[in-house]
Amino acid sequence: MVVNLNVDIQGQGFPILCLHGHPGSGRSMAVFTNHLSKRYQTVAPDLRGYGKSRFQGNFAMTDHLTDLEALLDRLQMGNCLILGWSLGGILAMELALRLPQRVTGLILVATAARPRGNHPPITWQDNLYTGMAALLNYVKPGWQWNIETFGKRSLFRYLIQQHTHTAYNYIAQAAVPAYLQTSAAATRALYSAIALGYNRLEELQQIHCPSLVIAASQDRHITAESSLETAQHLKYSQWLCYPNAAHLFPWEVPHQLLSDIDTWITNHPQVVDSL
Repeated sequence: MVVNLNVDIQGQGFPILCLHGHPGSGRSMAVFTNHLSKRYQTVAPDLRGYGKSRFQGNFAMTDHLTDLEALLDRLQMGNCLILGWSLGGILAMELALRLPQRVTGLILVATAARPRGNHPPITWQDNLYTGMAALLNYVKPGWQWNIETFGKRSLFRYLIQQHTHTAYNYIAQAAVPAYLQTSAAATRALYSAIALGYNRLEELQQIHCPSLVIAASQDRHITAESSLETAQHLKYSQWLCYPNAAHLFPWEVPHQLLSDIDTWITNHPQVVDSL
């Protein structure tokens, strides 16, 4: 059964499909879409079980691909550039393998074809401080007292390295609402795939479109080393790694990231050429 995904579409021009991570929603991709939609058409869906794309019952990760292919057909998108963050990057690679003729390029953010993490064990204090930090930040985004008192002692310390007003604003605007809207079934689908030992490195040689692989040196969720491994298995890839940043680095260094994406697109005009 295909889910008719809720989708946010901005701008005009060549389409860029923007795929969020877990937990997440199309709204989580605003850091990309608000910028890229000035020159292109950005398409940011809520994946099945996330955001407003509600679904009753369990499903598998492959169902996301079926939904996304149906979305491309519904929007009559013959081809597109795909930008994927974390889980979204994994789905981007899967779509490039499934629909090679429709994917012109890949921008892979904090992701890997054989994802590995090095996250420390989580304590009850971590959960307590994270709850306090998230709640207070939602009420008063970027409050310095909250950042110093709870934020830097919470699990946010593994998600970001730069505890700035900008990063905490993004957390309040996008991360907390996305977390609350992520279904238990979506979480089960992801963890089931991880438990099976997801690894698509060998298949990456089948991807012939240009790719930009971007990581952060302090990413504990999907390590920079696993992202680099992915870049090394892609035939036509460029690799970037930001220092002093972690898994949510698009919210830590947005200006640098967007500038690097713009430069890559300029240097690879074929990824936004419909001909």
